Order: sequence, then structure tokens, then C-alpha cells
Amino acid sequence: MEHPFDLQGRTAIVTGGNGGIGFGMAAGLLAAGARVAIVGRNPAKNEGAVASLRAHGGEALSIEADLTREDDCGRIVRETVAHFGGLDVLINNAGTNDRKPPESYSLAEWNALLAANLTSAFLCAQAAFPEMAACGRGKIINIGSMLSLFGASFAAPYAASKGGLVQMSKSLASAWAKHNIQVNAVLPGWIDTDLTARAKQQVEGLHDRVLLRTPARRWGTPKDFAGIAVFLASPASDFITGAAIPVDGGYSAEG
Repeated sequence: MEHPFDLQGRTAIVTGGNGGIGFGMAAGLLAAGARVAIVGRNPAKNEGAVASLRAHGGEALSIEADLTREDDCGRIVRETVAHFGGLDVLINNAGTNDRKPPESYSLAEWNALLAANLTSAFLCAQAAFPEMAACGRGKIINIGSMLSLFGASFAAPYAASKGGLVQMSKSLASAWAKHNIQVNAVLPGWIDTDLTARAKQQVEGLHDRVLLRTPARRWGTPKDFAGIAVFLASPASDFITGAAIPVDGGYSAEG
């Protein structure tokens, strides 16, 4: 019987996998036996992440790409398949934020955030679908946010994009279940990353408010995402699709 959490022989793409939550997930997949393609805009940062993964004995590949470009979304799949021989798992983690009052965003800024956070994930999923359907299985994991559930005065387009990721995940899950492709979303809470380091500077009192509301009484770390990545990428989750799973130390439970 196949071990439910075994990823030996499986290949994964992790967009935005060169740091933060994405790197934590990539490290978890690699530790479970997967081969991992790290995708990001910064080639030096990609190579650094790949070197770190390889140092632990795993197979990893660096791919430079701008996922707001449709051609690049297709190319990362082609390069991964050419290098590793297939594609079993796609983690759509790439994204960005720009924090300010909603009345301050230009249309170009709104469109740029939705393109980076939501449209890119859809295009990558579209590109991955033929490979997964052809081999009769696949796992797509979309990284949303606690702002998929809540609003925030300083993040209207970000919240809209992350809410959209949850609904997109449900739609893809419904459409592709017949191909044995499971599509789920992970909703991170407040996690210590480069992105949230800027938030601590921009939002007064944020650090203390997060600690007060989070039952775990700490910020999360990228390592906290290794387990959920392995679970949703492995046979252990074969009957779970269309779900949105908070990984937030209980933040969303404190309504």
C-alpha cells in the first residue's frame, strides 16, 4: 500500500518558492521525496533557494519567470516537464501587496495586483491541467490569505484577489474532479516574512495586535507550511478538494 504522505517520484512547481511561505512549502515537499521547480522573477534568489534545497539531498530546479505574462505561465510547465519528466503538483504562491487606503489606488495598481495574485494563478493552473489530466492525477494548491475571509482597510485589491483565489479553487475543483485533480486553497495568517516585515513598519501596532488575537500567541513561520504542503500534495488528501484551510495559529477562529 502506498504511504499516504509519500511524494517519491512526484514533481512539483512552487511559484514564489524562493523565499517565505513558498520556500517553507518547497522544503516540506522535498523532504517528503518530491522534486521541486522553484519559480520566481529574481534568478539569483531562485538559485540561492535551489542551492539550499539541494544541500539537503533533494532534486531542485530554478526557473526565472514573470507570471503576469501568459507565455511564462506555460513555459514554466514545459521546462519542468522537460527536466523532470512530468508534473504532479502546482503550488500557486507567487503574489504581492501594496498597502494604502482604497481611495488611493489607481486602476493600473488595482489591475497589477489582481494580475500578480489571481490571474497568474489561473493561467498557471490552465497550463498545468493538460499534464495532470494526461497522467490521471494532480494537486493544485492556491495560496490565499486570512484576507480571503476578512476585509482590511489597507488592502482592498489584495483582499479581492485572495478572496477570488478561494472561489477559483472551488470552481477548478468542481471542473477537474473527473480528472482526479484536487484543487485546494491554503489561507495563511500573519507569518514572519519579508512581505509582512514591511507591514509591521506600515501599520502601527500590528505586531502586538496580531499576538493578542492569535490563540497560538505567536506569528507563524515559513516552516509552519511544510506539513500542509505535504498533506495537500500527497495521496493523504485524495478525497479533499475545493477546501480552504486556514494556517493561522487560530487567528480566524477569534471571530
